[in-house]
Amino acid sequence: MIDVKENEKLNVLNHSCAHLLAQAISHLYPGAKFWVGPVITEGFYYDIDLGDKVISEADFPAIEKEMKKISKDGKRIIRNEISKEEALERFKDDPYKIDLINNMDEQSTIISTYTQGDFTDLCRGPHVESVKELKYFKLLKASGAYWKGDAKNKMLQRIYGICFPTEEELNEHLHLLEEAKKRDHRKLGKELELFMLSEYGPGLPFWLPKGYTLRRTLEDFWLKLHSERGYQTIDTPIFLNRELWETSGHWDHYKDDMYTFEVEDGTYAIKPMNCPGAILVYNNSLHSYRELPLRYTELGHVHRYEASGALNGLFRVRGFTQDDAHILLMESQIGDEVGRILELYDHVYSIFGLNYSIELSTRPDDFIGEIEVWNEAEKALEKACLATGHNFKINPGDGAFYGPKLDFKLTDSLGRIWQCGTVQLDMQLPGRFNCVYIAEDGSKKTPVMIHRACFGSLERFIGIIIENYGGAFPLWLAPEQIRIVPVNSEIHSEYAHELKAIFEKEGFKVSVDDRNEKLGYRIREAQLKKIPVEIVVGDSEKENRSVNIRRFGKQDSQTLSIEEAIKSFKEESNIC
Repeated sequence: MIDVKENEKLNVLNHSCAHLLAQAISHLYPGAKFWVGPVITEGFYYDIDLGDKVISEADFPAIEKEMKKISKDGKRIIRNEISKEEALERFKDDPYKIDLINNMDEQSTIISTYTQGDFTDLCRGPHVESVKELKYFKLLKASGAYWKGDAKNKMLQRIYGICFPTEEELNEHLHLLEEAKKRDHRKLGKELELFMLSEYGPGLPFWLPKGYTLRRTLEDFWLKLHSERGYQTIDTPIFLNRELWETSGHWDHYKDDMYTFEVEDGTYAIKPMNCPGAILVYNNSLHSYRELPLRYTELGHVHRYEASGALNGLFRVRGFTQDDAHILLMESQIGDEVGRILELYDHVYSIFGLNYSIELSTRPDDFIGEIEVWNEAEKALEKACLATGHNFKINPGDGAFYGPKLDFKLTDSLGRIWQCGTVQLDMQLPGRFNCVYIAEDGSKKTPVMIHRACFGSLERFIGIIIENYGGAFPLWLAPEQIRIVPVNSEIHSEYAHELKAIFEKEGFKVSVDDRNEKLGYRIREAQLKKIPVEIVVGDSEKENRSVNIRRFGKQDSQTLSIEEAIKSFKEESNIC
């Protein structure tokens, strides 16, 4: 799917269509007041105050009809520039526009508006020349949104939509949206019995047996890769004293997103990050330059406060597991180490069929440390990317408070973009915790630290791959790899269970469906559960000690000996 925000033509088209939506709403709902209508990756939205009225998707056809009527009328879209005083007078009856005007940069003495027929709105622009260019659009969903994103403020209604220059592009996009609905990880998670959510713990997923098996397979894969690359696995406490978080800087920058509680010796916080714990592990002993880079990995369970309205299946949760690594090293080793990390990420993402792009996120406003050090760190990441042949774009001001970072934007099978992996260069925290190593000349020096996570969080990544595969996991990853279906449960069940034992001994996850149900029903159910391999055994298979293999999504079958099947499955499962 295309990123509307990053496409200049679609950006202008969708921003103009947001105004078209607002104009139609003003016709159908007199008295409506409008907050903002920005372009987003998925199209556009407009936040609207309708008083006591509520718009649902059932109202979309009428709104779209009015939008088409306005578009057909073909009014030009006219830009005007007025003074701040004129703007305050022009929008004096609209508290939302007055708030926008009063919060504009004091240097902005001229304010731009855009008018199309009987509708005028504040806007920097640009816009298309005429509303007649806005023909191919679709309203997608309606939701609530607090004014300015603050739960203390009034709830507004947010209407989302998308606009394309041609009908073909719109239809193609809508088809992809329908496909995405079928792949929704919340829907598939329930159907495939992977995870559940409970009102007793919003944002805290429960892993069901099959989901835990999937998760554990992913963890074992992750641990093996890191062990082979010289990482040491650690485990740090889930909550630590407030003083630690004050030293790290998280308390000043993150305390509103942390869960805290009191015990007899002070305030403790459940960790939102794993890095301070890794630093304490490093400081547990004295280190020589010969040990560096020292690579710690941790599947660390962290918790962050997320507003209830932001929670979204496995994509946005309050408790999750970060596949963290914290690497302590000398400045001279940064380039080589980042190159090693990029090689690892290339390998991992290719296994899942995920392409990616890189963004270099630079110094934010609430940074700690010296600007010169930040500049040096940003140049180090830039140099490491270029040296390894990885292109990137700059994402200004979006670095962590302690250092710049590389963010990895993954593209799935539907062309959707996901933020997952990160590589963060930190020249601040080691010094704040007095981390040292003995240099070659015998002096004590402060190491640099790299924070990095490949999956980002196991929960989010699992949600992504559920949708990427549409729930049809490859053989190595599937929580149930093989299902054996005897043709006649009374006659062939014994052979089916013998096969189960043989395949399990070889390390495969196997089940037997010998219920007293029709064969066709049991075969279809295995297909519905998206099990990669289905083995049907009858008289011929029992007599010849063979297996009849049916692959998920394929009509034909294949008969192999038991030994040939085992060899084939093992070759397919060897992904490292």
